[in-house]
Amino acid sequence: MPESIWFRDDARPRRPRLSRERIVTAAVGLLDAEGVAGFSMRALAARLGAGTMSLYEYVRSKEDVLDLALDEAVGEIGEPPADGPWRDLLTDHLARSRAVMRRHPWMPALIATRPLLGPNALAGSRAIYGALAREGLHGPELTAAIGTLSSYLYGFVAAENTWWATVRTPAADAELRARVADHLHRHEAELGHQAQVDDGDFDTQFRLGLNLILDGLSTRLKENPRE
Repeated sequence: MPESIWFRDDARPRRPRLSRERIVTAAVGLLDAEGVAGFSMRALAARLGAGTMSLYEYVRSKEDVLDLALDEAVGEIGEPPADGPWRDLLTDHLARSRAVMRRHPWMPALIATRPLLGPNALAGSRAIYGALAREGLHGPELTAAIGTLSSYLYGFVAAENTWWATVRTPAADAELRARVADHLHRHEAELGHQAQVDDGDFDTQFRLGLNLILDGLSTRLKENPRE
């Protein structure tokens, strides 16, 4: 006589039910591993150990998942403080934004293709707009200032991510910089001027470029004192 199932402890463990939170966390991990080009709902489902169609109980489309994953990553930046010196606030926020986009190299590509309307993105935007508005910047100039800072950040990080994806190591970076410096030195006469090569690292370059933009903003704020 076959043994009754009630005498055996062989019940198959049930997979934990999916949730939007689990899907988003897995999506961020998949994007980190494969980038936007390697992202698909099938690959996401496989990462979750679920069927592809089961994902659609929680989101309508792949684009929904990408929007949610992007806002989740933006949340890692953190919301700027409600007050404090505007320049310190902006410097800190952009530095933290760059660090997060270095951890998640896919972010600049997604930011360039969709509106940042998630709760984390809106919280950050309100704080940054508010910091400059309190100093007297309004209307088109305020929009242009934020756009300039954003373009600098996204463009710099996109180039930095591409560089490290190609060069890959600090040693290779240092070797290439040395070769460029030597080449320019040997061709100074042909160039007709003193050739210069940027011998700073990306951190130095980022701070210098950001300070130039903030210097311009500081000048504009002095011309338009707060009301």
